[in-house]
This record gives sequence, structure tokens and C-alpha cells, in this order.
Amino acid sequence: MDFRKMNNNRLIIYETPPTVNHMYENRMSGGRRKRVLTPEARRWMDNAVVLANLWRQKNKWPTAQGKVIVKLWYYFPDNRKRDTHNGLKALLDALEDALIYTNDKYALPWIMDYEVDSKNPRIEIEFEEWKKNG
Repeated sequence: MDFRKMNNNRLIIYETPPTVNHMYENRMSGGRRKRVLTPEARRWMDNAVVLANLWRQKNKWPTAQGKVIVKLWYYFPDNRKRDTHNGLKALLDALEDALIYTNDKYALPWIMDYEVDSKNPRIEIEFEEWKKNG
């Protein structure tokens, strides 16, 4: 974790989140198959929760009770074909665990842009509480 680059405007999570296809593995428990997080997914989510909690405390962000616009800028490690929305499950779950909002059903993800940054792959995030006009 690099705390030096955390700024007041954006939460920065280093590394991109695991896709749903790489998030889970099947395990047997009590004669039943269960889907559980892979160790890599657990590590990424734990790291994301810590960084989001630090950002929340530093910026005095209260846990939102309603809808939250989650603006996302992706910086991928290479030019491989990938979808920006494929890692949203892990990301939005981690932000809920970090108390950015009470339930990820309130998250309104807006993918702003993406590009390649092989030296510093990351996601940069801005939050805005949804305010209904009228």
C-alpha cells in the first residue's frame, strides 16, 4: 500500500480488481459445494477495504445512507483485452465493507475512462452523494 499518493479528491486502489471469473473457487463443506473467494481475491479485497477506510477517515466521509455516484478511472497494467465493468463486483463489495455506503445496491458506478499505465496499474475513484433534482 502506498499511502503517500492518497489524495483528498480520489481514492486510489493499486492493482485492478479480480474479475468475477477469478474471484471464486468451489470448495466442499459438509458434503455441499460452496463458492468461496480465492486467496488472491481475498487479498485484493482486504487491501481495498483498508485503503477505502483510510480515505473515508481522512476525508470525513460519513457512510452514505442513499445512492452514491462512484466515478471510476482505470489504469491497466498492459494492453490485453479486458472490460472495465468486469471487476465491479469485487470493487463495489469492498467499498461497502469499508462503509462508503450501507449497501452496494446504492452504488451508481460511472466509468469515466481507462488507459494503460504499466508502471502503476490502479483504479482512481471519486464519490458523490446522489442528489435528486426537484
